[in-house]
Amino acid sequence: MSEKKSTNIILFSGDYDKVMAAYIIANGAAAYDHDVTIFHTFWGLNTLRKDEKVQPKKSTMEKMFAKMMPRGAEKMPISKMQFLGMGPKMIKKVMKKHNAMPVSDLVELAKEQDITLLACTMTMDLLGLKKEELMDGIEYGGVAAYSAEGENGAVNLFI
Repeated sequence: MSEKKSTNIILFSGDYDKVMAAYIIANGAAAYDHDVTIFHTFWGLNTLRKDEKVQPKKSTMEKMFAKMMPRGAEKMPISKMQFLGMGPKMIKKVMKKHNAMPVSDLVELAKEQDITLLACTMTMDLLGLKKEELMDGIEYGGVAAYSAEGENGAVNLFI
């Protein structure tokens, strides 16, 4: 019996379209029976933020970062054609017309497929993100945790 293959994705970007691509690849790989880990770091962590406002105790700098970053996947900008905020609305309309899943649904599908959603604790510390601000059902770790997951990966991607 052969060993199960793994797909590992470092999600650095906070752009809606890039996050969507990462989750489509992850869900596809899981459907092909890969063990999948998505390591959310820097702006990719915004994918895991809860939509509702959570106000844990924070320093002034941490509060400033929190206000500047989008709260949740559906509030992320797109990488091109921003058009003063109209770009994300336009792409979501096209996606709906073609029955494409929004990122928030892709994240839920990833959880259902037991994809490991790993939040970078070092970046959380740098950006002042607290665990209570992130969705339930995710894991926390640093580079060592990701490296342990990714060292034998059949597929390793940086998005």
